[in-house]
Amino acid sequence: MVATSESKYRVIGTRPIRHDGVEKVTGRALYGADIRMGDLALGAVLRSPHAHANIKSIDVSAAEAMPGVLGVITGKDMPIARSGSVDLLEEGNVSLKFASNRVMAGDKVVFKGHPVAAVAAMDLNSALEAARAIKVEYEVLPPVLSIRRAIGNDAPILHDDLVGDHLGESVNSTNIASHFRHELGDPEQGFADAKVVIEREFELASAHQGYIEPQTSTAFWAPDGKITVWTSTQGSFNAREQIAGVLNLPPSQIKVVPMEIGGGFGGKIPVYLEPSAAVLSRKIGRPVRLSMSRTDVFEATGPGAGAVIGMKIGVDANGKIVAAAGDLKYEAGAYPGSPVAAGAECCFSAYNIPNVRVDGYDIVVTKPKTAAYRAPGSPHVAFAVESVVDEICKEIGMEPFEFRLLNASKQGDRRAVGPIFGRIGTTEVLEAARDSDHYQAPLEQSSNPAIKRGRGIGIGFWRNAGRKSTVTLNVNRDSTVTLTEGSTDIGGTRASISMQAAEVLGIPAEKMKPTIVDTDLIGYTDATGGSRTTYATGHAAYNAATAVIEEMRLRAAQVWELEPDSVIHDENGFSSKFDPELNISFEDLAGRLEGTGGPVSITASVDITRAEGTFGVHIADIEIDTETGKSDIIRYTVAQDVGRAIHPAYVEGQLQGGAAQGIGWALNEEYFMDSDGGMVNSSFLDYRMPTSLDLPDIETILVEVENPLHPFGVKGVGEVTIAPPIGAISNAIHDALGIRLRNAPMKPSRILEGLGVISA
Repeated sequence: MVATSESKYRVIGTRPIRHDGVEKVTGRALYGADIRMGDLALGAVLRSPHAHANIKSIDVSAAEAMPGVLGVITGKDMPIARSGSVDLLEEGNVSLKFASNRVMAGDKVVFKGHPVAAVAAMDLNSALEAARAIKVEYEVLPPVLSIRRAIGNDAPILHDDLVGDHLGESVNSTNIASHFRHELGDPEQGFADAKVVIEREFELASAHQGYIEPQTSTAFWAPDGKITVWTSTQGSFNAREQIAGVLNLPPSQIKVVPMEIGGGFGGKIPVYLEPSAAVLSRKIGRPVRLSMSRTDVFEATGPGAGAVIGMKIGVDANGKIVAAAGDLKYEAGAYPGSPVAAGAECCFSAYNIPNVRVDGYDIVVTKPKTAAYRAPGSPHVAFAVESVVDEICKEIGMEPFEFRLLNASKQGDRRAVGPIFGRIGTTEVLEAARDSDHYQAPLEQSSNPAIKRGRGIGIGFWRNAGRKSTVTLNVNRDSTVTLTEGSTDIGGTRASISMQAAEVLGIPAEKMKPTIVDTDLIGYTDATGGSRTTYATGHAAYNAATAVIEEMRLRAAQVWELEPDSVIHDENGFSSKFDPELNISFEDLAGRLEGTGGPVSITASVDITRAEGTFGVHIADIEIDTETGKSDIIRYTVAQDVGRAIHPAYVEGQLQGGAAQGIGWALNEEYFMDSDGGMVNSSFLDYRMPTSLDLPDIETILVEVENPLHPFGVKGVGEVTIAPPIGAISNAIHDALGIRLRNAPMKPSRILEGLGVISA
């Protein structure tokens, strides 16, 4: 369902078949593991069995002597990473030293699965056998598996050289990499003036992005020093910068070829295998491919962060929020860089609150380094805020939508972190959800007294991003247009970007021929993440298409031997201002460019510093068996401000996919760790992601509140949809059972504990 007026566009808002569809469904699309070369060596990585240990020695002699083995590397073979940091988009700036150490351990391991050596061999079995023959002597240290343990007075310190920034003061011997604060108004006075104040604490476990394709990278370090890397990545240029930093090389020495990507959701922005494959290649003089097993993916790549969230909200006698405070402690994993800063931005953004304080803590623990996971940091705070808001509504007797509409943020309001909202759709989305068939329909109870049903709502926010993108358009003689870009296509952005160009050019989307190329063939383009691609790369495509139209107008003037100012362009093509007989379509003019000045080829780049955030409201109906604790989502609706839905089918898919991931995080998904720091559910069999059999059809309401920062009103849509589910489901559980669960996932055992059926 799209809540909007009749479209004024011919291409935008339609649903063409995606340009890469045939290659994908026929199996001809090439992914990271599909690279084939005559002299390709296959590699294996030896990983630490311990979560925290000093490396006393590594003996690779037996591995090197095995048949078929071509070379072995350890941390001693890795270049010393240059000082400074690298930009990882949603994770911010990450220390190159820590990025290098995550790729290959030096003298210490800080998570189970930490690479300590890598082998290249003639075949995979030889590489795996050789990796097992490497002898590593460890001094095992106590693991640090939780935020509470990490910040305790007697906690083992992960990094002796980590200097924490605590409200501007440098602190040594700490696991708290940073502590920052945002404040607006006078929170203490606001709480003193409030009629009702509720303060609670929430905890959310780590959860993995769950992409289907494991990481695979192939690298060739040529004799001339040029490195080519074929990899599954969300951003070829971001990967190039990381590889260059870890290998202490200029970026111009590295070419990254992005392969098709089998999912990422933020988890394929960091590099893991690429530098090691490159160093192995240099050592043996052949290209090397390294791949991860599913267990490797779980144990050694970034999950979404776990967190402990303290939440306090106060309201006056009329139900107006007068003060709020958030205490946000996020796990960074083994190295600094959790999404706590983004969590602070999202924390209270749905509401206009005059007095706010947010404290954020970035905390290292002996788990794999966290990575972005679809609106990173936002699900945690939405869980806490929406649960407390629901509790306040019950306390003061106000209907949930009435309360949220009374307090909703609007254009011109200032967020606690500083920015002032532009054109946002908070109210429109709340109203659309409230008026939906789902919310207006009664929730019928089961005839089985053991089965209880409840309904809950929740709202979430994501800030979105702009940043750098480049697009080149080439007009072909057959009237097709080649679009060359650097944005990896994860969710159909070939189509959404091409459609924006086609709209300007006045041609069908099918006439566009999009191609994603390597870092040597297009200008710098930031990663596909942050809900920036359709917005920013689409803006670059719009600019390029606008320039193409201007150039084609000049070419039409040459064809007709007229002054350029006498030729105009409109939705029907090109025509003369003064002679109605002179008119020509874009397609026909493309075939008559011979002799008018050469090919029409335009490149446009953008560096967009501002994006408009988006809100989503979710409605969840849940059914719970009080005898077993089993829960089922029986109806679910997503209402979201989508700016302008370029390709509504793909927008709907983004909303449904993110909601499914949020539902999984709410009910089942978690990193289950043993006392030694090992993950015991590191397979899709044991890591409980929802499947199509676990979910109802997820209904969508697309609310189009156009973004004035974009020529077509585009806003990012792919991320906010994971934020509301946990809070909405928590509220639905309370509605069904009358209990408040503040630890996610809200799995059967926790439901039974809440009901008093079993002890905690």
